Amino acid sequence: MNVAAPQTPALRLAYRAYVLLFFLYLAAPLVAASFFAFNDSQFPSLPWRGFTLDWFFGSVDPKIGLFHDRRLLQGLENSLYIGLIVSTLSVAVATCNAFLFERRDFPAKGFLYVMMILPLVIPGVILGISILVLSSMVANGIYDSWGVELDFMRPGIPLVVVGQFSFLTTITTLVIQARLKKFDVALEEAALNLGASRLRVLLTVTLPFLKPAMIAAGIVGFLVSFENFNTTLMLVGSEAPLTITMFDRVAKVGSTPVLNATSFFLIVASGLLALISVLVQREPRARAAVALDDGHD
Repeated sequence: MNVAAPQTPALRLAYRAYVLLFFLYLAAPLVAASFFAFNDSQFPSLPWRGFTLDWFFGSVDPKIGLFHDRRLLQGLENSLYIGLIVSTLSVAVATCNAFLFERRDFPAKGFLYVMMILPLVIPGVILGISILVLSSMVANGIYDSWGVELDFMRPGIPLVVVGQFSFLTTITTLVIQARLKKFDVALEEAALNLGASRLRVLLTVTLPFLKPAMIAAGIVGFLVSFENFNTTLMLVGSEAPLTITMFDRVAKVGSTPVLNATSFFLIVASGLLALISVLVQREPRARAAVALDDGHD
């Protein structure tokens, strides 16, 4: 169909209805979860019994709110801890990967690039089981041979970090590499011709250009780590992150309003982080546009 051709009123109406229904389909579960987070009822269902914040701040049973629920708060702390470690490590390694695959030619480059992308298409459950089996096999072999117990290779936070890092690095690499592709190498050459060392060029020219992508990749990595369930479930120990804690609560007692409050909190926090990621990437463009306008003046 020629999109530039005039469209009939019926076609325009159908298109708008489709877009509306599509976004309603995406937003309806989030709105429902948020709605029941403020309902003054012990069950996340209708009828509406009044507005309350007890499911956030309540401290008296049976209305123990999110910020007084020790298990949920511990899960939130574990998720924040894991997310910060994984996102930091993945951005650092991803930056090196971006330079490696964008600036260097070496044997089997294409094959290794495909191997780097591979974790994105492997189901999270399979990835988690594979890492668990490998780590347990190595830990058991070392213990049987030398009597040394490697606790960090048993289910727990270190293994969750390894599992999430295995696929988050791929995502962050793609984000940073896309930014590096747009970089004008002539800027580095000019700095080198003016006497700057390679390290100084990297720190003052290249990395500042990559900074928005690195921040955005870090935010994306943190969000993906925070909400990851499939891989984490296979590798978690006694210190469970928030997603596993919420799943355990649902499995034992069913859905509760405090879980709706937790969901609303995560929706707002994730939305703010996503907005920050967008603004960080748009800021350099805005500065460039201002500089261009000043140059014309």
